[in-house]
Amino acid sequence: MLIHHHNKVLMPLTNPQLENSYNKVIATIKSCKTKSQLKGASRMVENFKTLYKQVGYPKTIPYSLDETLKQQYIITRCQL
Repeated sequence: MLIHHHNKVLMPLTNPQLENSYNKVIATIKSCKTKSQLKGASRMVENFKTLYKQVGYPKTIPYSLDETLKQQYIITRCQL
């Protein structure tokens, strides 16, 4: 699988467990509708970074998660 960010392909995910975890975090972020849900998603992103930092991952992954979280925060704020 490839990470897509702003319609640009950033890099392939080669580890199936990493890919699965990444997809779950992205899905969680995109499902957030309230600030408290976003806060929980933010903790999930930090836990992801902590866990996978130990095994190593491309730097584009945390950037992609942070950007997705930021975009969802903007969307959620506009809906409130």
